[in-house]
Amino acid sequence: MEGLTISVGVLALLIVIALAFDFMNGFHDGANAISTIVATGALTPKQAVFFAALFNFAALWIFQLHVAATIGKGTVDPSFVDYHVIFGALCGALTWNIITWYYGIPSSSSHALIGGLVGATVAKSGGIAPIIWSGFGKILLFIILSPLVGFLLGGLLMVLAAWVFRDKSPREAGRWFNHAQLFAAGAYSLAHGGNDAQKTIGIIWLLLISAGAATTDVKTLPNWVIYSCYFSIAWGTYLGGWRIVKTMGTKITKLTSVSGSCASMGGAISLGLATLGGIPVSTTHTITGAIVGVGAAQDVKAVRWGITLNLAVAWILTIPAAGLVSAFFWYLGSRLF
Repeated sequence: MEGLTISVGVLALLIVIALAFDFMNGFHDGANAISTIVATGALTPKQAVFFAALFNFAALWIFQLHVAATIGKGTVDPSFVDYHVIFGALCGALTWNIITWYYGIPSSSSHALIGGLVGATVAKSGGIAPIIWSGFGKILLFIILSPLVGFLLGGLLMVLAAWVFRDKSPREAGRWFNHAQLFAAGAYSLAHGGNDAQKTIGIIWLLLISAGAATTDVKTLPNWVIYSCYFSIAWGTYLGGWRIVKTMGTKITKLTSVSGSCASMGGAISLGLATLGGIPVSTTHTITGAIVGVGAAQDVKAVRWGITLNLAVAWILTIPAAGLVSAFFWYLGSRLF
């Protein structure tokens, strides 16, 4: 293992920073889960964040740690990782998240973390040799695929709902979906917790491996790591990110109880499949694709394509931007301690 001896104090500090990132992930991306039910008035904002946080934490008992394994040993070679790399990755990802949260841009916390890990590792090694392209390449591919899958599922569910309730008035259909959208939002929050909490679990696991405090077998990961990460993302979701709720729930397209239900369920199915497959996808990309899909299924003109294009640009920039910021923090950390 190419690593430096790490003190207990530095190890604890980096774990705290990792949990802070996990908290910010919930704060930043939790809005994706609740934007539809807030926009349609199914729940008040305070009720919605508690609802989403509860299901974020419940994912602990649903999903196995496949995504954590991809982050921990499937993105960069663990032998190149030391605590300076982890410091750079976490600080870079946190910085990018704060910037995008401030401006209300629903960028991907997941890709900020992955870009940060790759950027800090490349800065340390001076080249791209440590990148595991089979894993990192899959992540890059799903930047394109995850919103497309969300788009298709959201649109198909919207068409299916229109066919099933073709003999009902909009008010009658909406009354039924007032309850259905809660189920859909709960499923999405469950999938969000399952995919995103595991990314921080993977980072802490990688840190423990580099410190010689854990093995490369994910089954030996201490339970306190798993529980603390799920709690942190749930707590961040509970506090909420209202700037992003506004963007996701109102600016892309107008949502009703029917379209909101279809968007949440389309996103939930996409995320659930990705989590079971160990693919660390972006919850932001997935739900945005689903929202656009339900809007386009009703009327292509109902989607504000200019807003959608701006979001896509932010998605493309996230990995390289977070990588550059993380490379700076790696350099800073390697000089400070």
